[in-house]
Amino acid sequence: MSEVRTARTYNQRHIPRPYTPAGRRVSIYVSWSYPAEAGRSAAELDNRFSTMTEVRRVAWPSYEDPKWSDPYRFQQGIAGSLELFFWAWVPFQDFVEEVTGHPVPVYQRIDQAGFPTPLDERVLDDTDVLFVFGLDHMITEQEARPGEVEALRAFLTRENARLVLGPHHDVGASDDPSVRDMEYRHHGDPLVPRQQRFATYVRDVMKGLGVPVVNRYGLRPATGADDRIAPLSTVRDLDEKRWLQGVTNFNFHLHLPHYAVTTDEPKGIHVLARQPIDMSRPHPFVEDGNTEFNMFLWMPPSGDRAGDVLLADSTIFSALFGADESLRNFWRNLVS
Repeated sequence: MSEVRTARTYNQRHIPRPYTPAGRRVSIYVSWSYPAEAGRSAAELDNRFSTMTEVRRVAWPSYEDPKWSDPYRFQQGIAGSLELFFWAWVPFQDFVEEVTGHPVPVYQRIDQAGFPTPLDERVLDDTDVLFVFGLDHMITEQEARPGEVEALRAFLTRENARLVLGPHHDVGASDDPSVRDMEYRHHGDPLVPRQQRFATYVRDVMKGLGVPVVNRYGLRPATGADDRIAPLSTVRDLDEKRWLQGVTNFNFHLHLPHYAVTTDEPKGIHVLARQPIDMSRPHPFVEDGNTEFNMFLWMPPSGDRAGDVLLADSTIFSALFGADESLRNFWRNLVS
């Protein structure tokens, strides 16, 4: 596997990185329990990641190289699919290291060996920009502890702090099987079951920090004649910090969450970018009259919170779904 460097994953043990204003220290926190996700039974149809064998079957022949298909070199169960995430984050890590001059560690809430890493000062004291990827299935019950929320609140009192929350999709929340089937046929990904609900941990964090957002659905974005994802609908006059400078689109993914705003207070949170929906496929959200979903949001500093809170799905930072100049501009804007 020499052509791709392995992702840098950490628990409590790491070398502190010095803070320099010109080079922000960036960290990634993955909210899952790796053993809980990898240990899910493949006989269960819902609320689990695919096995690597299922990925190979659906994506054939993309993963038939021995580095992916040889069970002596790459795990073929659910753990193998989880390892793909780490491979896919490396280009983002490398890009950010080039921009900031600092390596980008990846922390897991509970890692492969069962070691826990709470999101506390051991991570936050060494971080200026924190990405929290909400990839924990709700069934694994990853809950944010009060001390973690307080640590994040203290982190956000720093003027240089930036918190990027990425709760993943919530597919099949309805108890009605026909609605679940409509959602499944809308996104069209055979690797996603009729119910796949994510991000209890990040929902807890949002509730604790007063972020008035909830992740809903898994919506298929519209594409153009070239099969590229449709451009974003942006609100440039609200983009005071130019998060979207040089950005026209993100990367294509079959099932993206709608970040529904749950407050009527217009100044508390700004929807800066919406994604057009593939209208050729029915979905309850489309039937309610929606043609776009909320893709990128910003909570400006307020009160004791001097730092920024942003929302953007974790797939935007994964090379599994492509990375063009527009996306790299977005990455640069978030960490610069």
